[in-house]
Amino acid sequence: MGDVRTVFLIAHTGREAALRSVEGLVHGLLKAGIRIRLLAAEAVGLDLPDGVELVAGGHGAADGCELILVAGGDGTLLRGAELARESGLPMLGINLGRVGFLAEAERDDLAVVVERVVGGAYEVEERMTIDVLVRTNGDVVHEDWALNEASVEKASRERMLEVVTEVDGRPVSNFGCDGVVLSTPTGSTAYAFSGGGPVVWPEVEALLMVPISAHALFARPLVTSPDSVLAVEVQPKTPHGVLWCDGRRSVELPAGARVEVRRGKTPVRLARLHRAPFTDRLVAKFALPVTGWRGRTGEH
Repeated sequence: MGDVRTVFLIAHTGREAALRSVEGLVHGLLKAGIRIRLLAAEAVGLDLPDGVELVAGGHGAADGCELILVAGGDGTLLRGAELARESGLPMLGINLGRVGFLAEAERDDLAVVVERVVGGAYEVEERMTIDVLVRTNGDVVHEDWALNEASVEKASRERMLEVVTEVDGRPVSNFGCDGVVLSTPTGSTAYAFSGGGPVVWPEVEALLMVPISAHALFARPLVTSPDSVLAVEVQPKTPHGVLWCDGRRSVELPAGARVEVRRGKTPVRLARLHRAPFTDRLVAKFALPVTGWRGRTGEH
């Protein structure tokens, strides 16, 4: 049985169209001789044939698999990234949601996905992550990580969060705000983008600090070295805040808490089917108008 190939499938099955897409993917892979492993909790509502292995999840859930297939929207893809980071396996995303920057294929590409997985015809690239520490009174009280971003946010709608930002051990500015996003290049098209941050190409290694609705003369997005250490300190006399990592995991930040972000020790590996430039991906995902472009030759 050592030569049996297995992929781990993570799927968002909350909508009827998503159910049908996932079922089509499962049937296509099984027909091609690829075994499927799936979380039992995600099998509810799916019409699954024999050959699908259901597991409870937890550490080691993807042991023996060669690839993690994720079908869903951005939230599902980030959930898949957690397993990809823990297992070291590459993740191939299929977008069943709206934007899906982490996805490599769309709903209409299922047949192509099956063909490429069967043939092993994909490349793997590493995406930088961030490691996150929370300190209170100098002591580390929480550790986390993120592929997209760590965001320090106000917990109360009525009152702003008062913070001091820091880069490489030196203070930058203090201000009241709705929050501060500490992002990777991958996350530059997510929450950081919504906050007015720059779009950073994935091959650029950098860290981003993007204030959200800051009441300050200087509260511009900052792009720093990937080796920098970014920090946000919640002022002592301010309402508590909350730390979100990839919008999935949260922890309360008491007044006086300090959040530190640095380049992550463990990257997330993404499987790529196409060598298309990131520029083309950006234009397609955001439906940017490019009518009138002629290029260098002027023949377009």
